[in-house]
Amino acid sequence: MTDTTQKKFPGWRLSVAPMMEWTDRNCRVFHRLLTQRTLLYTEMVTTGALIHGDVARHLDFHDVEHPVALQLGGSEPADLAHAARLGAQWGYDEINLNCGCPSERVQRGAFGACLMAEPALVRDCVKAMVDAVALPVTVKHRIGIDQGESYEFVRDFVGTVAEGGCRVFIVHARNAWLKGLSPKENREIPPLRYEMVYRLKRDFPDFAIVLNGGVTTDVQIAEHLQHVDGVMLGRHAYHEPWALAVWDAGFLGAGHAPATAASRSAVEEAWVAHLDSLHRAGQPWMSAMRHAMGLWNGVPGARRWRQVWSDHRLRGESPRAVQQRAAEAMRQALAETSTG
Repeated sequence: MTDTTQKKFPGWRLSVAPMMEWTDRNCRVFHRLLTQRTLLYTEMVTTGALIHGDVARHLDFHDVEHPVALQLGGSEPADLAHAARLGAQWGYDEINLNCGCPSERVQRGAFGACLMAEPALVRDCVKAMVDAVALPVTVKHRIGIDQGESYEFVRDFVGTVAEGGCRVFIVHARNAWLKGLSPKENREIPPLRYEMVYRLKRDFPDFAIVLNGGVTTDVQIAEHLQHVDGVMLGRHAYHEPWALAVWDAGFLGAGHAPATAASRSAVEEAWVAHLDSLHRAGQPWMSAMRHAMGLWNGVPGARRWRQVWSDHRLRGESPRAVQQRAAEAMRQALAETSTG
């Protein structure tokens, strides 16, 4: 694929996947300290939660999170149009429809991966949202459902949904098995078939095709970008967050210097300032800190650092005080290593 083709869809070149109970607003603030240009996604928010629940609780976010996309779960066009309008009102940069989650809880709500069996309904949902907002409306889906291996299935799904106005498809390169596998097993057992995603790009050159699933290194990112418009990473980005720190310079056109240990310390300092603001507001900062536990992975003393930050006996202390304890634990670990 030529650079010219990719330049048509620069906003989706790299992104962090929506992950339930993980990519909340505090997680996204932390990720934004590491990368300014990577596209971030919310956890999935159902239309029912927005129609019947506390809208602000589900949609509020920090301005620093931009660019940030709202992922919706639902299957009623009118409800999704209403939810999309709320997302636009709240200031999100994109509305994404979840057609990839295989969990039985999501299936009971008649959305997620089971929607791939109803492409005409997804088309109508997309059209309702496209008509309701001026934002990009995108779809995240799998390459198939259950154990079918037909490329024509996903090709026809994309072709039908595109009739509703979708031009960006984020494709998890595994099937979703709707019965018999847990969500975790659905991320590991169905085989990855990247060539099917590449083929979608060849068959739909005017659409943005973003690949998701099993990507864990910058080398892999670079290889996939030879074939598709973008790459979305999920659990690797969450558990190894420092990987994000080189993406702006390495893939997104920013002229930043490569990440260094000194800049890792600067990220920690800015993150602790955020935690302190939560603490002063009376919010539980330790639940936010869990998103940053991988910050020092691979650095001597990181295990001791994590142990201090995860010690629930310290949850009543200020984050700044805990930071000092963690730094001292890291220094002691380094001293023991050098004298051992």
